[in-house]
Amino acid sequence: MNSSRLPGKVLRPILGKSMLELMIERLKRARTLDQIVIATTDQPADDEIEQLGQRLSVGVFRGSENDVLARVLGAALAFNADVIVEATGDCPLQDPAIVDKVVADFRIGGADFVSNTLEYTTPRGTDVRVFCTETLIRISKITSDPIDREHVSLYYWEHPEEFVLRNVPTILSHDAAHLRLTVDTPEDLQLVQAVFEELYPTNQYFSLVDILDLFRRKPELPKLNQHVEQKPIR
Repeated sequence: MNSSRLPGKVLRPILGKSMLELMIERLKRARTLDQIVIATTDQPADDEIEQLGQRLSVGVFRGSENDVLARVLGAALAFNADVIVEATGDCPLQDPAIVDKVVADFRIGGADFVSNTLEYTTPRGTDVRVFCTETLIRISKITSDPIDREHVSLYYWEHPEEFVLRNVPTILSHDAAHLRLTVDTPEDLQLVQAVFEELYPTNQYFSLVDILDLFRRKPELPKLNQHVEQKPIR
């Protein structure tokens, strides 16, 4: 709830539901997920998030506000998760088919970290990262870098000499990778609200393909946030 650029963003309303509720609604359709757990902070401002999780019958774990790695690891251990499928709570347009595709690739074996973000081939906001709890425990013991602790799986990407990494490509057009479907700013929220208003009333299960088709029909929509720059990690 204490997001610097858009405070309270995860509970901002869209069509009468909070952004986080819509995201969880979509993630529940992913066939490869055994359980959804919200890893939120122990700050009083996030009491509402815990209440939402309880209402939606999903797991909730509360931990450090700044040490997100410890928080996510704590959630995995509390709910006996062997494998973590990480998605950040400001991405309400997650596509369950993409989640299943990345998890299926991880299940093939031969990699410690599988994602669709090592090289973006889908819009930012459809990010999926899959890794074992066991290796995250090892990373937690290795690094005390505040940036590593804030960005849960960063250590994997930055240390390919220690871990086997694999990226999952898509057959989408190259332009798809440059779109923003995550919510960091008011302009991002305006775009996401527009997408839900256009598609959700007639098809609650709309896909990324449907979103891209909408953008082809209404090219003014992706222009709403095309000027927004992603905050650098380092």
